[in-house]
Amino acid sequence: MKSPAPGSKAPPRRRRRIPAFHPVPVGARKDGWTPARQAHLIGLLAQTRSVALACRMMGMGRESAYRLRRRPGAAGFAAAWDAAMGTAHDAVTLSSAKSTGLDAGYRCRTGLLQVVMHRGRYAGSYWKADNNALLQHLAQLDRGACSGRWPEGKPRVLNLPYASTPGARLPASAGPICTRAR
Repeated sequence: MKSPAPGSKAPPRRRRRIPAFHPVPVGARKDGWTPARQAHLIGLLAQTRSVALACRMMGMGRESAYRLRRRPGAAGFAAAWDAAMGTAHDAVTLSSAKSTGLDAGYRCRTGLLQVVMHRGRYAGSYWKADNNALLQHLAQLDRGACSGRWPEGKPRVLNLPYASTPGARLPASAGPICTRAR
């Protein structure tokens, strides 16, 4: 093996960027895959490049990690997994319900998880708001209000936050409030 010529630099290491992802929707369990544990798994996968070792470090089962990856709505999580492992993956448009398998309301409530790596080691993760999902969700709600179609089981009385009398309500007979021209 040849040594590099004196004065020449070694090629720069390629930085892996782990994309932000929406946590996979799971039931609430104390010992389950919480959003923080999902981000922790992705960080440990990027550090170790081994699913078995990362799961062992977390105290979780390897099979349950693979089941989590296959769940509906796990497209962003799977893309982050593949990026952490250094394998090729399909690009996931986080702003598309078709691409992620998650509706705008869920994406708005849960936000995005971003894994932070420092010198090849997992440094932590942070949550960031998904403003695009918020705007999509508001547009869906606006379309529903202007068309007069409300979800079943919801009261047809709106709270008025800036009413002169506390607790004032708009009767359902007044119809939906719509700012868009019909």
